[in-house]
Amino acid sequence: MRVLATASMLTVMTLLGVGTAEAKGCIKGAIIGGVAGHYLAERGVVGAVAGCLAGRALANRRARREIDYGSRVQPRGAGYGTGQAYPRRDYRY
Repeated sequence: MRVLATASMLTVMTLLGVGTAEAKGCIKGAIIGGVAGHYLAERGVVGAVAGCLAGRALANRRARREIDYGSRVQPRGAGYGTGQAYPRRDYRY
């Protein structure tokens, strides 16, 4: 009876904690790291943790690269002075 109560309480607490996870890169990294750790050093859990951390770091780096800086920059002519057009570039030979 005590085991059943503990298991049901654990299940309830787990279901209450379920939400939207921001684990971009962590799951794929954990799978790859776990398999590699299992086969290379027989330490699957350590490999999964390291893979999760590495995958998360790579996902953060990719997210920083994809920032849209165009929304922060004012178009030409929006500030002081006269507006100037962009120079026309023609690369045809």
